[in-house]
Amino acid sequence: MTDERPAEPSPDSSDDEPDETDPARGDAVDGVSESGGDSGPTNDLTLAEFHDACQREGRPVLTAGAVARWLDQPHERVSERLTALSEEGELERLSVSTDPVVWYPSELDDLTERERVVVFPKRREIVVDRPAQFTRAQLSQFAHLADANGENGYRYVVRPEDVWQAPHESFESLERTVRQALGQRSPALEEWIHSQWDRAHQFRLTTHDDGYTVLEAKSAEVMGNVGRQKLDEEHVHAPISETEDWVRDGAEAAIKRLLYEAGYPVQDHRDLESGEDLPIDLTVGLREYQQTWVDRFSETGEGVFVGPPGSGKTVAAMGAMSHVEGETLILVPSRDLARQWADAVAEYTSLEPSQIGQYHGGQKNVRPVTIATYQIAGMDRHRSLFDDREWGLVIFDECQHVPSDVYRRSTHLQSRHRLGLSASPIREDDRQTEIFTLVGPPIGTDWQALFDAGFVAEPELEIRYVPWGDDEQRNAYVSAEGRERYRIAAENRGKVDEIRYLLSAHPDSKALVFVDYLEQGREVADAVDAPFLSGETPHHERRRLLEEFRRDERDLLVVSRVGDEGIDLPTADLAIVASGLGGSRRQGTQRAGRTMRPAGGALVYVLATRGSREEDFARRQLQHLGRKGMTVREQTVEPTDES
Repeated sequence: MTDERPAEPSPDSSDDEPDETDPARGDAVDGVSESGGDSGPTNDLTLAEFHDACQREGRPVLTAGAVARWLDQPHERVSERLTALSEEGELERLSVSTDPVVWYPSELDDLTERERVVVFPKRREIVVDRPAQFTRAQLSQFAHLADANGENGYRYVVRPEDVWQAPHESFESLERTVRQALGQRSPALEEWIHSQWDRAHQFRLTTHDDGYTVLEAKSAEVMGNVGRQKLDEEHVHAPISETEDWVRDGAEAAIKRLLYEAGYPVQDHRDLESGEDLPIDLTVGLREYQQTWVDRFSETGEGVFVGPPGSGKTVAAMGAMSHVEGETLILVPSRDLARQWADAVAEYTSLEPSQIGQYHGGQKNVRPVTIATYQIAGMDRHRSLFDDREWGLVIFDECQHVPSDVYRRSTHLQSRHRLGLSASPIREDDRQTEIFTLVGPPIGTDWQALFDAGFVAEPELEIRYVPWGDDEQRNAYVSAEGRERYRIAAENRGKVDEIRYLLSAHPDSKALVFVDYLEQGREVADAVDAPFLSGETPHHERRRLLEEFRRDERDLLVVSRVGDEGIDLPTADLAIVASGLGGSRRQGTQRAGRTMRPAGGALVYVLATRGSREEDFARRQLQHLGRKGMTVREQTVEPTDES
């Protein structure tokens, strides 16, 4: 029996009165009726206002009393106007036993097709039903897509960091974008956005004529009450004036982070070295949204490309390299990704292989474009190789690693331009804001827009609650505690039978099976007669297996946690997550993303042991994907006679 439910409920509009809005976006506005004439007295009822009442009531069929109550107009006057709209063919009337008359739009489908926007200024939320692509593009410039219910309903939240990174030269320009997106004015929301815009322009780092760095404040008050309260002698030498401080060498990143945490992002206007010129031509065309990412990056010289796996962040990053045309350092989590980056740069740009170097445990070559691992870049004995070179651009792949203490050392590499790449810059320690202070602001397109445009296929996700494979494991689970209990549920042998069943149900699919434990991976691989790719697999063997999978010479791989980020897995038609539900939301994103591709449908099955903590882990992990617009189903697997 299938139990389908939304990943997360829509916000309750009763918390906060929405702004007066024009929900019909183009019906009656500013006193002009839909027929084009003057709407007459202010208490005349227009079709747009009827739609507004329907929105507030949550029903497309209303009585005259309900309309009068919601619009705060006299009942008699509303009844007269409803009758007039009916005679004009705009509304239909229907007599029912419980009320003399109910009213509904003549074109009821039109109510469900139209774009509607409701603003909740106190919560700084915007709920949009069936938004046009233009509206979503405008909203993405100053708001964060927090929820998509899979039925063309979207909830946006305007956070401080969204305003701080808005791609506008002036508040007036941002204000126009806000009004275009909302189709109205929202004084309370606009006032708050203006206050955040001002915060983002209170501090900046500049380069003094003598070559050292200066922290400048917009006023003596903000320098004294914020800058000099948050910073100490570790960060600055001494005041230069009431609004200027002399910055210690190497303290720039710490200053940016501390002031960001205080609610004052720092504008970085330093004259950083741009490195040697390096002409780079991109040999492939960028999709429209990729070009938008590159354009946004070119305006500020820093940022994080955020998009689902398969959206082409690597190619977009090469577009940024082509824009900068400077020597580039690319930092990655593993040597496998370093090799794949080197191959991609050689394939998609005009650079010769001799201009591309790799620097990691396998080889150590510094070239105009160098791909290195985070670990190597952070080691003292190798740091000089990078610090001594003036990089025009530093790219942080899988940049959610950057805030980790071992990786943060690499952010001291100074460059005129910084770019991060991430499918999901979420960290379970809630330090993801550091990504944007250390690398740059988020730049991206909401996942649903890529699904709708067909650039990335939306996979179908299903959680399957699997019974225990035998009583021995079930009894061991009951008596175990902590992590041991979690591991027993993860390695439930009943999942092996379910994996076999799912693979047989999709015989023509290219499939990836994900596991968290080596012993389980070997057991599953033996059961389905497939290779097991793990951290123990030699690099040359990994390369061969992945190439065979890409060339359709192999249609099934069992993959350990190494597949989450350490290697660039090819896309598949089918993904089965057998264990790993206690992992991060980012891990769920990565694994589901292995099935995202430009064409065709794909399936992701998540197996959770029924009655164990895995049920909660599965829902928590996949709620994150549900909020990005994916549909998540749930299915209970009934035990077989044998079990």
